[in-house]
Amino acid sequence: MTPFSLFIVDDEEIARAGITLALKKTYNVHGFGTAEDALATLPEKQPDLILLDIGLPGMNGIDALQRIKSGYPDILVIMITAFEDVQTVVSAMKLGAYDYIVKPLDMNGLIITVRNALETIELKKEIKQLQQKYIKQNLPLIIGNSNPIRKIMETVGMVAHSLDTPVLILGETGTGKELIAQTIHYRSPNFKGPLITVNCAAIPKELIESELFGYEKGAFSGAHTAKAGLVEEAAGGTLFLDEVGDLSAEAQAKLLRFLESGEYFRVGSTRRMRVQTRVLSATNRDLVAMAQEGTFRMDLYYRLAVVKIEVPSLNQRREDILPLARFFLQKFTKKFTKTFTGLAPEAIEALEKFNWTGNIRELRNLIERAVLLGNGSLLTLDQLALDQLAGEPRAAAPACPPVTDRPEMPALSSQGVDLPAILQAVEKTYFEQALTISGGNTSKAAKLLNLSRDKFRYRLNK
Repeated sequence: MTPFSLFIVDDEEIARAGITLALKKTYNVHGFGTAEDALATLPEKQPDLILLDIGLPGMNGIDALQRIKSGYPDILVIMITAFEDVQTVVSAMKLGAYDYIVKPLDMNGLIITVRNALETIELKKEIKQLQQKYIKQNLPLIIGNSNPIRKIMETVGMVAHSLDTPVLILGETGTGKELIAQTIHYRSPNFKGPLITVNCAAIPKELIESELFGYEKGAFSGAHTAKAGLVEEAAGGTLFLDEVGDLSAEAQAKLLRFLESGEYFRVGSTRRMRVQTRVLSATNRDLVAMAQEGTFRMDLYYRLAVVKIEVPSLNQRREDILPLARFFLQKFTKKFTKTFTGLAPEAIEALEKFNWTGNIRELRNLIERAVLLGNGSLLTLDQLALDQLAGEPRAAAPACPPVTDRPEMPALSSQGVDLPAILQAVEKTYFEQALTISGGNTSKAAKLLNLSRDKFRYRLNK
């Protein structure tokens, strides 16, 4: 292990020599008679610790401390003073000094103070390594080297450092908005805290307020005990509101208050609560158009979109199609213990030309199905089973499967039947048919079943 590097900055040559003699057997020690000389050497050597005299000629120790901390915040500084000037020492500590020692120096005490400071440095390095390891293990992998993705990642890198700046992520369904939110969380100072994801479209409007902000015992029928909301569960971390455009007007008002003040009330309570959490949100809807129509609050939009990230469709980042396909091929080959090592040339050409209206999610599902059902070393075009190539319209949605494809309805006998299971199977069949006919569009599928979009998505998630 490389020895720690120390600077001794003291205009008294005897003091510098004494400190150097006491420390040079264990550490790399460099002595300076003025702050100016030490500061000029900082960019090259960057020591771990500086012993800095307060009463220096020219630039004094307090001014030098400010310069060191502004440019090199990780360097620890121990102040040296010829007399115990409490006010000066307090000023130094407020400016970031680690500790102080008083002349005439007690060398044993000095060695202990230096050792404690360097142990602190070691501990910080270990913590940083653990943080980096944790982030590496948890950080989502965003595949792609296209210009749009590079720009998004640059923005993510900048906004991640903030503790509480709201970010609105826009993009079509299946483009990876949630992955962007996860990346922001795990790169942020909040990475140790929880990441709570809320699908606003999957929760009925009459329940969203109590789900987000919690409720007190007796707040409504069925509230037998108090319950913390998701905002509270996300304290010290990140709250990700997916499909934020589906929030009810009441929930929008409560969320706006929370974003502006950090305060909220549980349902049925008059006690003001406060938590620190970062709010990220995402939607595939045009919130500005919704605000103009009166279905989304414009003031809430401005609060959510302090930073706005627009995720391009897969068709807008075509150079990323092949890297994504190879990534998914490798992932599912390992998962299903198959032998695929690559894509056949005709499969590559077809993938790059295909019209990916379902974006990355559609590509992922396609590769997963092909790997699961196929065998061989190269994944072929036949195994991919693409509907049409790019430039051609998608195949028309298939007709609704015949009644014979629905679950068989057992006759009621004296033994009875499992009615909930039967109804669930029937409901699942109709949901599958509706999604097939609508091409995966949940709004159209909901209309086919005479359900609101919210109820459809809520029951689909269940």
